[in-house]
Amino acid sequence: MLNFMARQPLILVTPSVEKRGVEFHDLSTSLSVKYEMAVARAGGIPMAAPAVEERALLAECVRRADGVLLSGGDDIQPSLYIKTLPPAVRRTVNPPPDGGKRDWRELVLIDECFRQHKSLLAICRGHQLLQVAFGGRLVADIRSEARGALNHNPRGREDEIVHEAPLTEGSFLSKITGKRILGVNSSHHQAVLNPAGPFTATARTRDGIVEAMELKPEAAGCMPFLMGVQFHPERLADRHAEHRAIFSRFIEAASENARHESQSSDS
Repeated sequence: MLNFMARQPLILVTPSVEKRGVEFHDLSTSLSVKYEMAVARAGGIPMAAPAVEERALLAECVRRADGVLLSGGDDIQPSLYIKTLPPAVRRTVNPPPDGGKRDWRELVLIDECFRQHKSLLAICRGHQLLQVAFGGRLVADIRSEARGALNHNPRGREDEIVHEAPLTEGSFLSKITGKRILGVNSSHHQAVLNPAGPFTATARTRDGIVEAMELKPEAAGCMPFLMGVQFHPERLADRHAEHRAIFSRFIEAASENARHESQSSDS
């Protein structure tokens, strides 16, 4: 007999890395509760991804999860997307203190999401890493490399809408939010200008910075949900329905996987 009571989808959320943790001052992981709250409010169960280096274990984490959320945090190792940077630009880059292990772990998670066809939402750093995973380049420092750009890192306003991003008509993001122009927050100094191979920009600010990207229409069918956003919807979801809708649609897609898993295990 089949049990059609679908379980809540499990969402693997990637944490940041800190040099000193609270307990023994070891290298530690941390995660803003905003991500977990946004996932939980949308009906998912958030769980922090482990800081391990075994690929098989990470692949198993993705197998047991119904979706993956790549969070924000420190800069990506420049060597992953460019051979050299001018010294003045290189000094602006602040990668995680674990020597690139976080970058590697999350690149594995991206690969496994595509291999296992799991829903993927990539926020801020995650959006940038999605670009890098497919061979794309990043602007390493907006102020140095994109003169005349907007201020994309207004200090102390991480929870506020600070500028607008026009959305591509008919895009997934436009349909989800019901908007043609989306107000966004901003807390980054690196960015995507030219989306890598399978992606298309579906939101840009007037200075050309990509605020959101999705799979091109011809590739969209290979994933149940995929979206990269440069802004932080988890910090706006409690007050803005359009940002809450991003999580709702992400969890809805993950729920389809959870429903399928439940039916398979009960058959």
